[in-house]
Amino acid sequence: MKIIDAHVHVFQNLQGFRGEGELYPIGNGKGRWANGDIIEMIPEGLGDKGFTYETCHRVLKENGVEKAVLLQGSFYGFANEYVAEAVRAYPEMFVGAGTFDPMARYADMIYDRLTRELGFRIMKFETSSGGGFMSYHHPFDLAEVFIPIAEKCEKNSQVLVLDIGSPGMSSFQPEAVRKIALKCPGLKIVVCHLLAPTLADKDTEYFKESMEKLALPNVYFDLAAVPFNVQPETYPFPTGCEFIKSAKDIVGVDKLMWGTDIPSVLIQNSYKKLTEYLSEGNIFTKEELEKVYYKNALEVYPFL
Repeated sequence: MKIIDAHVHVFQNLQGFRGEGELYPIGNGKGRWANGDIIEMIPEGLGDKGFTYETCHRVLKENGVEKAVLLQGSFYGFANEYVAEAVRAYPEMFVGAGTFDPMARYADMIYDRLTRELGFRIMKFETSSGGGFMSYHHPFDLAEVFIPIAEKCEKNSQVLVLDIGSPGMSSFQPEAVRKIALKCPGLKIVVCHLLAPTLADKDTEYFKESMEKLALPNVYFDLAAVPFNVQPETYPFPTGCEFIKSAKDIVGVDKLMWGTDIPSVLIQNSYKKLTEYLSEGNIFTKEELEKVYYKNALEVYPFL
């Protein structure tokens, strides 16, 4: 079966920034935030201070992946030039997303350069309170901030990708994403991590209600880090599979794209497990799996 990983990160050096301040690479795949916290981000053997696109390409090939979407966020640090370089090096494998802080003074100028000079046909924004814009900015209305950007993306035939964090976070605003989608009906919008539900959301209606708000023709979801977000549950992640089945019932199989969120998720689980749990979950037929693993991403993202 052909496979596209719809959520991958590459970076030359760890250079993240979030509520804990800037991230400094200290080697062995670890980084230290400005507040002193140390975090392990790259599995052993895949990089000392970075997860290069050459290493990523090798890992994906070894696991039978044909193509991948390179997304960005402040957890690892913005790397627009490096992602563009990765796409030039492996155009048959990678399509890349640009990113920037929409509150930056020269945000419009940055958007224009990422679009026209670096050629990004995807724009991705990590807004989450956990590791995105709302971890170091005061809470804001996603619709108010992103509708102007969404209108530009729609005009320029780009895909808009949003990570709004998990239920309960101030960044978790499915109603705002709905507003953006209705305002820009010609724009494809991808919401990361299937709304990032955790074990705490298992017995609530919040996840289903949020998915129902986003059951729109132009809104899609990647399944990256679903296993990570239901920790300490282990393979084959039954609660994660329950969330995916619920999403299938609400928005339909055509709106779901498999992905991993590598590299950090490989610290907890092998790439093989992150691939195979979906097949073992008895959620999809063989034909539906072909869509989730491959065909849907091929329809949503601008691969060569």
